[in-house]
Amino acid sequence: MNLNPLVSIIIPLYNTEKYLAEAIESVLCQSYQNIEVIIVNDGSTDNSLGVARTYEKENVKIFDQPNRGASAARNYGFLQSKGAYVKFFDADDLMNPEMIAAQMNLALRNPEAIISGKWGRFYNNDLGTFKLNSENCWRDMNPIDWICESWKNAQPMTQPGIFLIPRKIIDGAGQWDEHLTLNDDMEFFTKNILKAKCICFSESSILYYRSGLGNIALSAAKSKKAFESNYLSIKLSSSYLLKETNTDLTRRLVANLLQGFVYECYLVNKSLSKKVEIEIALLGGSNYKLPGGKVLSFLSKTVGWKSAKTIHSFLRKSSI
Repeated sequence: MNLNPLVSIIIPLYNTEKYLAEAIESVLCQSYQNIEVIIVNDGSTDNSLGVARTYEKENVKIFDQPNRGASAARNYGFLQSKGAYVKFFDADDLMNPEMIAAQMNLALRNPEAIISGKWGRFYNNDLGTFKLNSENCWRDMNPIDWICESWKNAQPMTQPGIFLIPRKIIDGAGQWDEHLTLNDDMEFFTKNILKAKCICFSESSILYYRSGLGNIALSAAKSKKAFESNYLSIKLSSSYLLKETNTDLTRRLVANLLQGFVYECYLVNKSLSKKVEIEIALLGGSNYKLPGGKVLSFLSKTVGWKSAKTIHSFLRKSSI
């Protein structure tokens, strides 16, 4: 058995020149040295490509393509990579120096496992604001139990940089769905996690997730197209889980995910919301309550959640 296999770290790049150098440095400073870094510039309009090229060397390869989306960039990077293990890493995030070594230590002892790690957010480009976001799935689990635990509060987190994946699992489960522009990570990791023998948790591996980027962040998109992508991702991910285990529990988890989507989507696309509400009823209904602060909670109890969302949105716009 190869005790020092190559790890491919694939970075899709789009307009993150301010943060890219720090992200690359965190990868190159890994204590595990047998890595290759594949950076795919996805039609950036700033100087992201220029920054990336200052790091180009034998084990840091730079590719450039017209803008096709992060999923397409990740797939292209995967095709160019050679590692037995793969990590997809965003161009504005950071990892601790021991992340790959700690995950590889587990991977070598569990060759059919996906290795997860810890994560937390930091804000305003200040690591002093970093705080771990502890989850109940931060432990060794079988794939179905991991997904059920992750989906339990209808807010699953599958940020790509958390996971180290054996290449053979991706070859079997499938690459990134290039039709998806938002929440593409949920679809990708659901199908890959379900192909793993287990999910092993690495205590010493930490992803620093840069947050607070406002409209720059794709995850903040609120357009109809973005909501349609999010819905499709939830539907595909749910179909993968329900194909493996269709129970009262998994149907309720799916219904709650869809209910969370409806809460977000209602003011932007009411026709899609109505369609999804029918699907929720067919699944047996949801018990997921409207998230939000005290004002939204009070309004929801008083006038119903739909009117509450409408009033709350009006109040927020009026205060701007």
